[in-house]
Amino acid sequence: MANNSVRVGIVMGSSSDATVAHEAVKMLEELEIPYEQRVISAHRTPREAAAYAESARERGIGVLIAVAGLAAHLPGVLAAYTTLPVIGVPVDTGPLRGFDALTAMVQMPSGVPVATVGIGNARNAALLSASILAVSDVALAERLAALREKQADRVRQADQELQR
Repeated sequence: MANNSVRVGIVMGSSSDATVAHEAVKMLEELEIPYEQRVISAHRTPREAAAYAESARERGIGVLIAVAGLAAHLPGVLAAYTTLPVIGVPVDTGPLRGFDALTAMVQMPSGVPVATVGIGNARNAALLSASILAVSDVALAERLAALREKQADRVRQADQELQR
């Protein structure tokens, strides 16, 4: 999905991150939030990363999701060039299984925040994006509340089945 009404930008450091990013895509589609996806490397295409972050707000984007592994500088680079919320999704790659990426994201210096979800948890990044956007979008807030109630119903149903 890509159009002028894009609200969330999903940026992957590598095309190999697409499998993880897809979980965010599915959740954004379920919540009817327009998004776009890009592959932009903090290290190999830093000018493009800066330009993307700098232009995001004027293009209507309200939240950036950055999916990256290993050194995982992408969320921090994007955050350095925008005041939009940036949510980092560490990817389980390399010998440290994503812990290096997680640490890189959560240890941003004071003044350049990156919100970070669990390793590989792009679904939560999409949900956090939805919560941020729902502050000023009543219809989205209602869709998000309905999703939460559906999740609660599944738990109640599982409990009832267990009690039988």
